[in-house]
Amino acid sequence: MNPKKFIMWLFIVSIIMLFAAMTSAYLVRRAEGNWLEYTIPAVFSYSTAVLIFSSITMHLAYWAAKKDQFSLMRLAISITFVAGIAFLYMQFQGWVQLVDQKVFFVGNPAGSFMYVFTGLHAFHIISGLIVLLFALRAAFRLHIHAKSLDQIEIAATYWHFLDVLWLYLFAFLIYFH
Repeated sequence: MNPKKFIMWLFIVSIIMLFAAMTSAYLVRRAEGNWLEYTIPAVFSYSTAVLIFSSITMHLAYWAAKKDQFSLMRLAISITFVAGIAFLYMQFQGWVQLVDQKVFFVGNPAGSFMYVFTGLHAFHIISGLIVLLFALRAAFRLHIHAKSLDQIEIAATYWHFLDVLWLYLFAFLIYFH
């Protein structure tokens, strides 16, 4: 296995462990009571759709790389990057709407968990955007092609993982809210 892929998988496993521990802590703390009830802003649903769209464009980039369709690959990576930025902006707007509901980072664990979950995921999205920038740079230098797919595979795998992680977190927050 490519050493960079191995490191990526270790990173993914560590992220899974982090969010598994956090969702467990959420359930334990929620059972203790004193839990603020609030409405999860609709913008989080819209951002979920944007992230799913970005996974589709990332898969298109991978497919284009396998077919040596360089222009399409660069376009698809670029669209994925812009969608990632849009996702982050929408997450920030979700925070603004939480503040409008008087849900703050401090004051009640329900709000704290919401900010920590979304904030940590946003941090990992930023790391995914950095990975996408490296892939885009490699795509423009023609270092990604049908016979050299490692970099696009790493970018696509990590980006899809972040998408699945958000789907899990969002479903978890809706179900256990």
